[in-house]
Amino acid sequence: MFIFQSIQDYHAALQNGTASCEEAVQFYLKRIDGSKQLNAFINLYADEALEQARALDAKRNSGGSTGKLHGVIVGLKDVICYKDHPVSASSKSLSGFTSTYNATALDRLLEEEAIIIGHLNCDEFAMGSTNENSTYGKVLNALDETRVPGGSSGGAAVAVQANLCMVSLGSDTGGSVRQPADFCGVIGLKPTYGRISRHGLIAYASSFDQIGIFAQNIQDIAKIFEVIAGTDPLDSTSSSNPVPDFSDSFQIRNTPNYRIAFFKEALEHRGLDPEIRSAFRTFIGKLKTEGHSVKEIDFQYLDYIVPSYYVLTTAEASSNLSRYDGVKYGYRSAAKTNSLTNFYKKNRSEGFGKEVKRRILLGTFVLSEGYYDAYFTKAQQVRKLLVDKTKLIFKNFDIILSPTAPSTAFKIGEKMNDPIAMYLADIYTVYANLVGIPGISLPLFRHTNGMPFGIQAMTNRFKELPLLQFSHYLMQQFKSLENPTL
Repeated sequence: MFIFQSIQDYHAALQNGTASCEEAVQFYLKRIDGSKQLNAFINLYADEALEQARALDAKRNSGGSTGKLHGVIVGLKDVICYKDHPVSASSKSLSGFTSTYNATALDRLLEEEAIIIGHLNCDEFAMGSTNENSTYGKVLNALDETRVPGGSSGGAAVAVQANLCMVSLGSDTGGSVRQPADFCGVIGLKPTYGRISRHGLIAYASSFDQIGIFAQNIQDIAKIFEVIAGTDPLDSTSSSNPVPDFSDSFQIRNTPNYRIAFFKEALEHRGLDPEIRSAFRTFIGKLKTEGHSVKEIDFQYLDYIVPSYYVLTTAEASSNLSRYDGVKYGYRSAAKTNSLTNFYKKNRSEGFGKEVKRRILLGTFVLSEGYYDAYFTKAQQVRKLLVDKTKLIFKNFDIILSPTAPSTAFKIGEKMNDPIAMYLADIYTVYANLVGIPGISLPLFRHTNGMPFGIQAMTNRFKELPLLQFSHYLMQQFKSLENPTL
């Protein structure tokens, strides 16, 4: 029976002949077929995955060279373009649309011989924290099917959680990789803004969006990250900073004494689950006994983070989503209209879901004459204050720690009628997107309700290597949660 533990172990099994790429694909296809109720996949590419697997097996068996991700089976969030395959951002407005090109991150996976097994469900246009805002229906948490998996990358998180693929790619605009990773008990990385090309990623908020990675271990995160990171002439916001050798350097033999900060206001926030607060404080105590410097610092901007984030992201969404009008592609209403304005109204009213409409309306409002300075300009000023404060923090500290989310995965439907409560659930994750720093969610604990929760670690811009090293150290030293076999 095929068993996956890590990419390194998988490659060793391929080389010694105890496994094959075709066997691995067959295993995952069977797993996916037996887990349809989770609704993680919306498009499955079974035939071509098998065809590619056989070709890779033949190449390897004939002595040919192999790529860094030879035979690694990857799932894609339904916002990442794959040439000649459907991509819809889980929205009716893009029903029937087929991508005409590959995302740059995907091209880099394919160049290193990864196998794409399918597209994964998500909140419509990546707008949501529960994966209940999808035209394909909600995704279920594999650990408790009465609970949400988090969002917007819920399908990508569940695919790794339920062992439906080896790793998956999601997108993170305000926590859409880290929060579902936390809810599902897997690892989720959001890199520095610009570290991974956004070319081929369907835009929600362009100055926030970033492709992220889900996996079961830090080693696999590092290997995937090393392949897909780097500058891209097709994305003017991509960074030209050199990409370190993440996969070979993320482990450190002698753990340094880290300088760690955490925000006083984050732990005192009224919305934080008392059990998560207690676990975090106990964890901080353990780090101190290990010889690390851990200090509580004041962060007076915490209450401004979520409002600023939603003003700015909805403003950008209002602009980005204006292209979905039903003229050249996507959903077009069957209703007859007598004007171009009504034609647009019908297409957009019928094509977009409730949450997307809410955010477009909010974004249009904050950009409108008379409100622009009061909302959008003020939010940009807060963002600048946050960036400046973050620079000061990292002059004295290596790592910022916080809870990833204020609660464990909540029940399906629990927050759907209270958008404000839903938005406040992003309080710990949106900070990294506002200031462009990398963040990772690590599944370290289990709540008495049976659900996982963990720690979010953040470092300064382009400091992913020390972030991965620190994360590997935490997973080795402190991980008390072992995901059951699903």
